[in-house]
Parts: sequence; structure tokens; C-alpha cells
Amino acid sequence: MATLPSTEPAQAVVRAATADERQVLEAFLDFLRATVVRKAQGLSEQDVRRRHVPSSTTLAGLVRHLTVVERNWFGRVLTQDQATAPPTEEDAERSFAVGDDDTIESLIAAYEQACAESRRIAARLPLDHEVPHEEIAALSLRWIYIHMIEETARHAGQADILRELTDGATGSVV
Repeated sequence: MATLPSTEPAQAVVRAATADERQVLEAFLDFLRATVVRKAQGLSEQDVRRRHVPSSTTLAGLVRHLTVVERNWFGRVLTQDQATAPPTEEDAERSFAVGDDDTIESLIAAYEQACAESRRIAARLPLDHEVPHEEIAALSLRWIYIHMIEETARHAGQADILRELTDGATGSVV
């Protein structure tokens, strides 16, 4: 009998309905992170690399890209890591590329590790914590949370469509 995906992230969103701002932001971001992972699970390596659209977007590529995004916004921007250069447009395009040695399991593991590190970094800072930014002067942890919700939601929607095109599965728990 197949194990059903956890509904915990969706339940956390419901529980956060009357919670404070931080709990709401964290619950929605974690729900979207889990949705992306669920969309890529249970498929073959060939399926997660399949291109259904003219761009190079694949389920595996979305997971890899979101790993890079987590590391950039929480690991580079929020911690002010001066050793890591800001990403270029070319870097953004390359972030979807999946190597021959990558497996969906390894990509998901790296994504989940990046998300855990993002949670750890953010947990020690208030939402109003501000950091300088090379393009927009300064931004807050609150802004990063909202940006990450937007970014992850957009890619979760793409993953939903790619999964439906792959095997017909739809919904947030697939």
C-alpha cells in the first residue's frame, strides 16, 4: 500500500489562521516548499527531467532552482555573506540545469537541507531585521519571506502543471 504524502504543511497553514505574522509567513512558505517536493516525488528520473514546455523548465530543474534561490536569499543576502557574489541573469538560467549525476532524491535532499538552513538563519532574527542590498538599498526579513512565498508559489504552480502533464496527477497533496 502506498504511503500518502503528509498533509502537515497544509494543516499548519490552517492552524496559523489566527497566529502571529511570523507563524503565518513560515506556515505558507513551508506549505509551498512541501508542495514543490511532493510534485517531484514518485516519478522516474526520466519523468522529472521531461520537458513539456518550450523552455528548459523541468520538475527536477525547478527543485534545483529553488535550492539556489533559498541559498541566495537566506544564505547570502540575509547573512550578508560577502564571499558569495550576487547572482547574474546567466546564473539564474543555469540554476535550472540538472547534471547527469543528479537524481531527484539528491535534488530534493539538497532542497530540504537548504530550506532547513533558511529556517535556522531566519529563526534568530526579527521580521524587521534589515540588511543592505545591492539593487534596492535595504530590505527586511519580512520582505524576504514574502518574496520567497511569491517565488516558491510561482514555481509550485509550474510544478503542478508539469506533474499534470507527466502523469495526470493534480492537487496540492500529489
